[in-house]
Amino acid sequence: MASAGDALFRPVRAGNAFEETVERLLQAVRLGVVGAGERLPAERELAERLGVSRVTLREAIRALADAGYVESRRGRYGGTFVNASLPTPRGKGRKIDPERLDDTLCLRHVLETGAAEMAAARSLTPGERQHLTSTLAETSASDLADYRRRDSRLHLAIAEVTASKSLTTAVADVRMRVNQLLDEIPLLEPNLEHSNAQHEAVVEAILAGDPAMARRVMAEHIEGTASLLRGFLN
Repeated sequence: MASAGDALFRPVRAGNAFEETVERLLQAVRLGVVGAGERLPAERELAERLGVSRVTLREAIRALADAGYVESRRGRYGGTFVNASLPTPRGKGRKIDPERLDDTLCLRHVLETGAAEMAAARSLTPGERQHLTSTLAETSASDLADYRRRDSRLHLAIAEVTASKSLTTAVADVRMRVNQLLDEIPLLEPNLEHSNAQHEAVVEAILAGDPAMARRVMAEHIEGTASLLRGFLN
């Protein structure tokens, strides 16, 4: 019979390896598969089971250590240990309804993958193309303090170049809901670097007029964010 550890420490998908690794480790800690004060499996074993590089695993562990879930100890009996006292799962202690979380993530997926696809299907004007590239550049150059605002602006820019006011309004509404959830979890630098690369791929697909690619890359990008939200908030 498969154990809970087998179920959680299974290979992650390549597209969002860091985000899904964080999600799996958080699930293992918060579900008690690895209890308070207990050690996570050895780094080499865990990386093999999750199907990720040791660099990715170390980044995920560092993110959880910074968030207060685990600590790394050196020496003969060292390793990564679950902290005896875990942080409040939600940044502001506000209760998050699981149904609300799933509803928001579902709606976002439908709206934003559709927006990327429709944007790529249009013949964009020079002004629209400039709007996308300049907003992308501003997001990529943003610091941590301003990242969420710039990130939101880029996603809205993609909706705007569909030329659908109704879709742009719907994306703006769902983005407000997503940001309320994102405010409850820490900003993780490896995730932001990954997000910037995915943003660039989405914009490139739109500018190249490739609707299928735009939809696919946007879906992958959104799922990475969803993995972090489910990991921290479920």
